[in-house]
Amino acid sequence: MKPISSRAARRLSKKVARNATLTIGEIAARVESARIKDLSATVQARAKRILLSYLQTAQSHEMPLTDVLGEMASGQAAWRLGHAVRDEIMKNPPDVVGKAACAESCAFCCILKGGEGGLITAFEATQLHKALASQQGKPDGRDWHPDACASLDPETRTCRAYDARPMICRSFISTDAEACKKNAEGGKERGAGLLGNHLDYLVIHALCRAALKGVTMVHSYSLAAVTAGAVSGAEAGTTLATSRHKPSALAIACRDGAIAAGS
Repeated sequence: MKPISSRAARRLSKKVARNATLTIGEIAARVESARIKDLSATVQARAKRILLSYLQTAQSHEMPLTDVLGEMASGQAAWRLGHAVRDEIMKNPPDVVGKAACAESCAFCCILKGGEGGLITAFEATQLHKALASQQGKPDGRDWHPDACASLDPETRTCRAYDARPMICRSFISTDAEACKKNAEGGKERGAGLLGNHLDYLVIHALCRAALKGVTMVHSYSLAAVTAGAVSGAEAGTTLATSRHKPSALAIACRDGAIAAGS
């Protein structure tokens, strides 16, 4: 093991000491004071209410601080809360849900041409990598389309990691399959988009990053790169390291999500 420098040792000592005295209440205060650039106060306030509710619940159930920090940093908190919002939406679904054209094998939404390759969290990346372990070395979605998600079966165009699919996949919906096909080819047709819970999920993850600044790192990852790494046989740690986004990717995703939602 490479010896740690005295400077790094001092930084680590300070970090451990800071985390040892941190409380859930102090994390909540950090969330309340956090500001996400280029997002409206309304969008941020909604995400803060959801995240603060999570922290209040964690505190009332005496959830260990290490678990709270772990869920916030890994994106599991954003994933849980995004699902909760989606469940609420589906109790009284918008018209787009009833008009959805999504069907099995219609995989044009799985063509990941964007520069970020589909933004996911560490929690989701780890789940995907595990789910695809049995697919190492097999043909994948890129044998159907060079920019397709590697979790696809190239013959059936169905997802081989369906139960572990991340929030971006669970939130996508379209009322026009032909529009999805044209968009996958570079078009800008209307008819496809993401349910509102996806914006909440993104902003919550960004708030977690802001609240935990100086405490622990909060990253985002490329869905395309994670699935490609998994089917290539790369270890989970290596896959996540090579799939990690630049910090700006999450901010851009939040901004673009808010614009798409008209928020």
